[in-house]
Amino acid sequence: MKDDDVVARITANPKYKKLVSMRSTYSIVMTVLIMAIYYGYILLIAFDKEFLARKLADGMVTSIGIPMGVGVILLTIIITNIYVRRANSEFDDLTAEIIHEAHQ
Repeated sequence: MKDDDVVARITANPKYKKLVSMRSTYSIVMTVLIMAIYYGYILLIAFDKEFLARKLADGMVTSIGIPMGVGVILLTIIITNIYVRRANSEFDDLTAEIIHEAHQ
């Protein structure tokens, strides 16, 4: 079986088109979510420093900006984990099905 034949079978498979569409849509949604979180924080730094500089409580040294920055980092890790889990399960399973069908 030639490689060109396998590639043609894969690209003609409706599951492949579904995989490409699903993965692209999911990637775009996750990217927009991460960018909104990150750039939202950056815009807050740029335009509302007073809010971020407020102390968490009387007598505390830590300002609101510190836990928000940590939150941005944690949300990035969580969203990346969600993407990787879906990629390693749903997307990889569908990819394996497509490859298996192409070699039959």
